[in-house]
Amino acid sequence: MECTVKWAGNAQFIAETGSGHALIMEGAADLGGKNLAPRPMEMILAGAGGCTAYDVVLILKRGRHAVEGCEVKLQAERAEIDPKVFTKIHYHYVVSGRKLKPEVVERAIKLSADKYCSASIMLGKTAEITHDFEIVETSERSDSN
Repeated sequence: MECTVKWAGNAQFIAETGSGHALIMEGAADLGGKNLAPRPMEMILAGAGGCTAYDVVLILKRGRHAVEGCEVKLQAERAEIDPKVFTKIHYHYVVSGRKLKPEVVERAIKLSADKYCSASIMLGKTAEITHDFEIVETSERSDSN
C-alpha cells in the first residue's frame, strides 16, 4: 500500500492513494486552514468507521442475513497535549434489515473489532474503544417486475 501527500498551499494537502484516488485534507482554522476539507485526524476516524462498517456488512451478508443498511456514528476524545492521539472512541452502529437478530449483529461487530478492522485495532493501541448498536427493522420489499 502506498500514498503520496503533497502540500497544496496554506494548510491544504492533497493525498493521492495507491489505488488512484485523490482527496484533500486541511489543517484547523487556527493553524491557517479555511475549513474547506476534513482534518487529517477526522480522516483517520472516518477511515476506522468505514473499515468496521464494511466488515459488519460483509460478515452479515456472508451469513446470508438480510442486512440493508449500516451506519456507524463515532465519537472520539483526544489527548490534550501533543501528540494529541485518540484516547477514547465510541462506535454506535445502526444496522437495518429484515429479521436481524441482536446476537448476530453483536457477533459481527465483535469480529470486526477483535479480528478484521485493522484501523480500529491500531487505534485501540492508544484509545479505549467502546461499541453499542441498534437494529432498525425494515419492511419486505415487493418486487413488481
